[in-house]
Amino acid sequence: MLTAGEKREIAEEQGRYPDRRAACVEALKIVQRSRGWVSDDSLRELAEHLGMTADELDGVATFYNMIFRRPVGRHVILLCDSVSCWIMGLEELRAQLKQKLNVDFGETSQDRRYTLLPVACLGACDHAPALLLDGELHGDVDAEKLDALVGQRG
Repeated sequence: MLTAGEKREIAEEQGRYPDRRAACVEALKIVQRSRGWVSDDSLRELAEHLGMTADELDGVATFYNMIFRRPVGRHVILLCDSVSCWIMGLEELRAQLKQKLNVDFGETSQDRRYTLLPVACLGACDHAPALLLDGELHGDVDAEKLDALVGQRG
C-alpha cells in the first residue's frame, strides 16, 4: 500500500539517521501528507517497512497531536486550550466555531471541510488566544479575525 513515492521519501529520511526506525515520525508525516491521515492499514504497513511493531508505531503516532489517526476535514483547526488562551477568550472562539461550522472539539463538519481539535499549547501565549489553521499559526484571534480566517478557506 505504500506508494513508490512514499517509500522514496521515507528512504531519504531514513538516510539521515543511524537507525531506520528513528525516521518514524517523518515517515508518519509523509504518509499523512499523501493520504490526509494515517489509517490502521497504513500504520501496520509503515511499521513493517520501518522494522517496528504496529503497537510501537501507534504509540509514537498517538503521542504527537499533529498525526491524525482518523479522517480529518480538508482544513484542520487546532485551537489552543492553554490557560493563557482560556483567559483571553478561548471559549468565545470555540462557541463561534461551533455555531459557524457546526462542530465541536474532535468533530469534522458534515461537508468534510473542517475538523476542530484542541491542542494543549501552541507556545504563543503572548498572542493568546491562538490557533493553527492548516499548520499556520495565528495569534491574537478575535471574532472578526476568526471569521476572516475561516472565510478564506474553500
